[in-house]
Amino acid sequence: MLTLSNVDSYYGRSHILHGVSLQVPDASFVAILGRNGTGKTTLLKTLMGLTDRMTGSISLGDVEIGTAPTYRRARSGIAYVPQGREIVPDFTIRENILMGSFARPDRRHVVPDLVPELFPYLIDNLDRPGGVLSGGQQQQLAIARALAAEPKVLLLDEPTEGIQPNIVEEIENIIIRLNKEMELTVILVEQNVAFARRAAQRFAMMEKGQVVASGGIGELTDELVHRHLAV
Repeated sequence: MLTLSNVDSYYGRSHILHGVSLQVPDASFVAILGRNGTGKTTLLKTLMGLTDRMTGSISLGDVEIGTAPTYRRARSGIAYVPQGREIVPDFTIRENILMGSFARPDRRHVVPDLVPELFPYLIDNLDRPGGVLSGGQQQQLAIARALAAEPKVLLLDEPTEGIQPNIVEEIENIIIRLNKEMELTVILVEQNVAFARRAAQRFAMMEKGQVVASGGIGELTDELVHRHLAV
């Protein structure tokens, strides 16, 4: 179980997260919801140790990781697919995927066995530069790179944002498969409520850097959505 207890997080003097507590059971799928600017991305970056400072506790199983550097968190089993994907455009597809393998516990630099099944286009084009791919293909590449670390927990920041509609459902279904069939714990930042309801077992709603509502996905009522997501 991934557990956050009373976590505050900062960029310089800006205090973004305020007393966030959250429990993410093994092999669960948790959707993090909220308007833009409510701290959702900062929550994921805090889990990876990518903010300037945090207080409180983050533990993965029985191990406290809240004071660990980013690379140790990655090696402990947390992989991150950031908003905007952040692939290296001049690296080949193969090289981009293998970047993730540096966090593997056994240090083997290999393309994961799952990639041919999930992303056949990537396997057929391993020597193409990542920068020539479409947005949807780059998102697939970013997920494949994360899987190369053999993670226990996958953090996804709005993975269907800016993706062509014909690929959105494909990516959504792959994320669901990773959770249901591969038993990978998924924490998804998302504004698409329909996808969150279809994919997740639990949710946490954020407002002004705090978790203001959480529970089973069946408790994500239209009233909560209107109160915290409607513009």
